Amino acid sequence: MKFPAEPFRIKVVEPIKITSSEERDELIRKAGYNIFLLPAESIYIDLLTDSGTSAMSDNQWAGIMLGDESYAGSKNYYHFDQTIRDIFGFEHIIPTHQGRVAENLLFSNLLKQGDVVPNNIHFDTTRANVEYHQAVALDCVIDQARIPSEPHPFKGNMDIEKLEAVIAKYGAPRLPLIMITVTNNSGGGQPVSMQNIREVKAVAQKYNIPLIFDACRFAENAFFIKEREDGYEDKSIKEIVREMFSHADGCTMSAKKDGLVNIGGFLALNNAKLAEKITNMLILIEGFPTYGGLAGRDLEAIARGLQEVLDENYLRFRINQTRYLGEMLIREDIPIIQPVGGHAVYIDARSLLPHIPQAEFPGQSLVIELYKQAGIRAVEIGTLMFGGLDPQTGKERFPELELVRLAIPRRVYTSMHMQYVAEAIIEIARNRSALRGLEIVYQAQMLRHFTARLKPKAN
Repeated sequence: MKFPAEPFRIKVVEPIKITSSEERDELIRKAGYNIFLLPAESIYIDLLTDSGTSAMSDNQWAGIMLGDESYAGSKNYYHFDQTIRDIFGFEHIIPTHQGRVAENLLFSNLLKQGDVVPNNIHFDTTRANVEYHQAVALDCVIDQARIPSEPHPFKGNMDIEKLEAVIAKYGAPRLPLIMITVTNNSGGGQPVSMQNIREVKAVAQKYNIPLIFDACRFAENAFFIKEREDGYEDKSIKEIVREMFSHADGCTMSAKKDGLVNIGGFLALNNAKLAEKITNMLILIEGFPTYGGLAGRDLEAIARGLQEVLDENYLRFRINQTRYLGEMLIREDIPIIQPVGGHAVYIDARSLLPHIPQAEFPGQSLVIELYKQAGIRAVEIGTLMFGGLDPQTGKERFPELELVRLAIPRRVYTSMHMQYVAEAIIEIARNRSALRGLEIVYQAQMLRHFTARLKPKAN
């Protein structure tokens, strides 16, 4: 079957509050037209993020009851540690309470002012962590990734010529690491091929630069390799994952994605000296090395989730549920990034709303209308998230892609929910000319999209 049914049964249900359009109009106005500032109970279908929003399995909940809350040496830590070693193959495992802390710990010990970090495309917290340390975050994704309708099967790939050009321009000593994000979130949840991983590793070895993965959606990336890359159709997901990470020197991970949990993350490395430095810092800001800011029960849930996410039946459903939503929109000529990515559908807001200038946040305008009309919360990945003043030039910067991401929580919504989302977007598209732009009233210096307040532009 093209779109297989859910490979699970529903044991527990959570009622969803349905608000009126009048209530939503008032709520979004009070929130300064920022969906991050809305109360969650006012949302009907929440596609803000797939991070920390998964439904855990009965096996994970059973593991939570076995939580060992010892301050040091919790048995759950050893299960967590061994699971990550077994799946990813790294020597040193450092637990953190979420992925951005793993990024901060890594960059705090590697980056200095003027350093450069190339990535396929940095996501928001990764870019912010790099720039916080007064380093430069550079995106080196292939050109096809910037064309939403381009059907390239691995639009998350790093452009090797661009990477070599960065090294030639700045010099290898100014690159403390090279990163690859799998799957590539800011570029549409697009996968990175095994061939590209090998090619990036060859460049990294050539210049003696560590290669670090942002591994948030590693299992989804492995499934795409199995589905799309020659020679991997008969390999297990676990075999593909081990091969992927055999080319890396370490990884950061928010387990709130492919760890199938609501909190947690880790940093994994092969460099013993670097791991020791980071562990000493961990004790200062997160906690003892065998809990790293997490309860023992959280460590256990992560260990079990990382094993469950390797199940091919789950991944097939996961990828195809996202594809199902995307194909409903494609049939109605809604412009989205193609092929459909792993964890989300990305609407090309600039193409959908060409009458709204990029400086007036067309993506955010669509996000607001989707909430007002249907109670659906999505997120803008465009000028609000990645615009603002460039820290290097001081000039206003505009991202090449102006997207609205519909991120689908794992094991939470049904196909009927996806049909509702598609119908709401199609209806808005029919009346798109009525949408208008926004202007910022307040913004923070970094990661402004989380707390910014906006207002509609006057007609």
